[in-house]
Amino acid sequence: MQLRARWFGIGVAALAAIPLTVLGPAGASHAAVRPAQATAHSCATAKTGSASCKAIVRTDLASTLSVAPNATPAGYGPTDLQSAYNLPSATAGAGRTVAIIDAYDAPTAEADLAVYRGQFGLPSCTTTNGCFKKIDQNGGTNYPRKDGGWAQEISLDIDMVSAICPNCHILLVEAKSSSFANLGAAVNRAASTPGVVAISNSYGGSDASDATYGSYYNHPGIAITASSGDSGYGASYPASSHYVTAVGGTTLNTASASRGWAETAWSGAGSGCSTYNTALTSASTFGTGCAKRAEADVSAVANPSTGVAVYDSTAYQGYVGWMVFGGTSVSAPIIGAVYGLAGNTGSIDNNYPYTHAGSLWDVTSGSNGSCPTTQWCNARTGWDGPTGLGTPNGTGAF
Repeated sequence: MQLRARWFGIGVAALAAIPLTVLGPAGASHAAVRPAQATAHSCATAKTGSASCKAIVRTDLASTLSVAPNATPAGYGPTDLQSAYNLPSATAGAGRTVAIIDAYDAPTAEADLAVYRGQFGLPSCTTTNGCFKKIDQNGGTNYPRKDGGWAQEISLDIDMVSAICPNCHILLVEAKSSSFANLGAAVNRAASTPGVVAISNSYGGSDASDATYGSYYNHPGIAITASSGDSGYGASYPASSHYVTAVGGTTLNTASASRGWAETAWSGAGSGCSTYNTALTSASTFGTGCAKRAEADVSAVANPSTGVAVYDSTAYQGYVGWMVFGGTSVSAPIIGAVYGLAGNTGSIDNNYPYTHAGSLWDVTSGSNGSCPTTQWCNARTGWDGPTGLGTPNGTGAF
């Protein structure tokens, strides 16, 4: 395969920090795999009763506010992701809304979304044309305070929905803090908004009980996705809720096989067994080994070393503009947007992937560490903790 360097329109010295890219199927270009990369989490560790976002930024790459003409930002773009997951993104999703739930305010969210969609030739998505809407957790415009880390998360989320379902509308609901109570109120607000078919939650905290927080995530007819976490084994809420689709993470690369891509379990992907919450009915035949709720259910790319391109102009930790992100904050909105493409949420629940596992790419190698029970941390044929049942192969499992 031909190798070339991406040009960022920045100084020559910075090129040493930029990965080579590989020309994949149909000329798709993306970051080549390298050893473990320098990264930073966008959000602080969650305190009791609250959550942290699961975005991880590559700090070994220079970020920039602009990309030279006829160049492509580093990291996977929409064409790559749509190809990897065999998605009908060009023709599906119209008339459906995917909601994004995050804490605090990203003041430049809409402008940054326009840069991302313009760079990749996606249709405009603005407040003016009705495609994009931003509200606070009460449904108004009294936005919370700005937070640079959560602003990165917000840009990541809305960019991934755009990449997977460019015809979907996007609703951004900003909670006034990262407490489960405020994030949950934002979920309820999104669920009460006409047209919303999926709600993505790229955050998590310690395992918690649905008896306390489950009412925020129990919305029949709407698919609720949640990041499984970025620290390996250990249940995370709301991914451990009985009511959500828990989304794990993979490493995504090109391959010579007919699919053109290959995936392994990402070493950071969250997995675990809830202490509190009831198992999904359809998971009982998949040998999870968990007495209660097992996570994850499905997965998508999350390894920062094979991360995605994101644009965010709210500077944080010295990074601004085009960046490369990983974490299960990538995979949760990807799966939320696949639900948007499928358009089935009015008649299914989160057991559906288990009864349609044949429409997923099974991930059978890789690990996120050592566990008392092998499948909780090691990919295998069928269900496993880091990758669940696998990754989308079209929309048939959603």
